[in-house]
Amino acid sequence: MPTTLLSTQIDGLPKFISGKVRDVYDLGDRLLVIATDRLSAFDVILPTGIEDKGRVLTQLSLYWYEQARPLVANHLVTAQIGPIVDAARKAGGKIDEKLAEQLAGRTMLVKKAKAFPIECVARGYLSGSLWKEYKSFPAHGGEVRIYDIPIPVGLRESDAFPAPIFTPATKAETGHDENISFAQAAGIIGDAHAARLRDLTLAIYSAAANQAKARGIIIADTKFEFGLLDGEIILIDEALTPDSSRFWDAGAYKPGGAQPSFDKQYVRDYLETLDWGKTYPGPALPYEVAEVTADKYRDAYLRVTGKPLSW
Repeated sequence: MPTTLLSTQIDGLPKFISGKVRDVYDLGDRLLVIATDRLSAFDVILPTGIEDKGRVLTQLSLYWYEQARPLVANHLVTAQIGPIVDAARKAGGKIDEKLAEQLAGRTMLVKKAKAFPIECVARGYLSGSLWKEYKSFPAHGGEVRIYDIPIPVGLRESDAFPAPIFTPATKAETGHDENISFAQAAGIIGDAHAARLRDLTLAIYSAAANQAKARGIIIADTKFEFGLLDGEIILIDEALTPDSSRFWDAGAYKPGGAQPSFDKQYVRDYLETLDWGKTYPGPALPYEVAEVTADKYRDAYLRVTGKPLSW
């Protein structure tokens, strides 16, 4: 049977936050970020983990940090387990050999930055929540304006936009983030920061999408988080993973409907067959469903990087 890490506890270290996937510990001016194998669906964390999920998310983020380095710095200090354990122990954490082995490959030591209170979303294709809104908004003069963004009429679900668009969102503590206009984002973080985050988001997305497409993956959309450190904007949190992005198989791409994706959609589809009210507690997943989903995450890493998962 597969082994998964669903929660962590490091004695001697205060837990900064525990999210849907990540456990974060406070080391003073740095944070210890651990990507578990937890999986949420319909905003409910399920009792069944997905083997290697946390390591895929971490290793893909590391890969894209490096690819994006010419465009923007990031918060990474190290992802090597030896220095991570040393830093945690120096801060008072008790980590034995077994715990160190569990944390290897899924943990990052990062600089503590002041996060901007918006999600930065880049979309290259009409899908997800924007597709639902596109169908409901009226058209004028050959275009549909959604959050002040002009989008041509007549597009099908999963069609590519003429050029990638920036659709910021507020960060929700629970439930879904809320899409907002660029003007609303500027009202929250200021005109200069909003313009810089927009430009960075689109530049990173476009470069990554071109690179991934050459490897047979369409990145339909993605979201980034940025922070301020010593007055400099840096990339924080995960980057271009199946949890933060919509990855499609370029060879199977067929606009006009939803596309098969390299993420937890397989789990969502399974859950839709159950008599479940989409409230806590979530149902356990059959072994086969969890394993197929794990393979999708691993395959995303292999397809994007060209190499099997390792750390």
